[in-house]
Amino acid sequence: MKKLINDPANYVEEMLDGLCLAHPGLKRVGVDRRAITTANPIRAGKVGIVSGGGSGHLPLFTGYVGKGLLDACAIGNVFEGPTINSCQDAIEAANGGAGVLCLFGNYGGDRMNFEMASEFAAMNDVDTRTVLGTDDIASASPAEADKRRGVAGLIFAYKAAGALAEGGGSLDAVEAIARKTVERTRTVGVALSSCQIPGATAPNFTIADNEIEMGMGIHGEPGIWRRPIRPADELVDEMIAMLLAERPEGATRVAILVNSLGATPLEELFILYRRAHQQLERSDLRVVRPLIGPYVTSMEMGGASISLCFLDEEIEELLAAPADCPFWRID
Repeated sequence: MKKLINDPANYVEEMLDGLCLAHPGLKRVGVDRRAITTANPIRAGKVGIVSGGGSGHLPLFTGYVGKGLLDACAIGNVFEGPTINSCQDAIEAANGGAGVLCLFGNYGGDRMNFEMASEFAAMNDVDTRTVLGTDDIASASPAEADKRRGVAGLIFAYKAAGALAEGGGSLDAVEAIARKTVERTRTVGVALSSCQIPGATAPNFTIADNEIEMGMGIHGEPGIWRRPIRPADELVDEMIAMLLAERPEGATRVAILVNSLGATPLEELFILYRRAHQQLERSDLRVVRPLIGPYVTSMEMGGASISLCFLDEEIEELLAAPADCPFWRID
């Protein structure tokens, strides 16, 4: 796979430099400069929100640092979790004196390093809480929902928690809304083609030109089936049925994200959204604030995911609140 890069060893460093040059509201901090935060210091008395993960998923993770969203983010190498040092740097940058929420996907390396960084923060009297994104329904059953991976639906939790923190919410309240938003969000994806880590000699996985895989993870983790490709409407019908099987009781309104994994164009995403909207309306769900585009990618992987956030009045209000980051603006 061809890539527009220099030395693969400098891939993340050069990407972060370019990101901050293009968006002066961001800056790199820390000894290894692997934490991204806002150029202006966090407001005193505001709860800080931190995330982190591996590179290769832009706009996730660093792209969502901004007002009403994340205050800082730790970033690792491609598909590798951030180091303990970068997690510490991100927590320090997001500390306004009211505590810090660590909000990231449910992956072992990320959990371990943020846990250790939080222990170090506690030694400096910084109160931290952790909420894990667990929206990928293909990665575990409902009975083992705590084992599910965090994927594209994590951005709904960023938005809800970020809005509440921006409005002056306490650490307890920000943690609670993040947890509730995660609990009411579900995602499933389909993969058509692989991606390749810079410097690697082969793609992350192989899939035939006439095949599609349902439920594959954003790093190429195995899905739930691999079959010949089918019409978009049939795929969406299956995906929506899977998502609605876990619809919370009483939910009547839903936010939807139809997300490109990297290579799938907007035209195809709108074809998917058209069918998803039809099926949600047939299920007596009102679609609110749809998002269509590359919000959480996996390098140049071909495919898409659909996320549903089943709204209540509080979450809906917070999703509509103003926010401003390089890749997502709400006035």
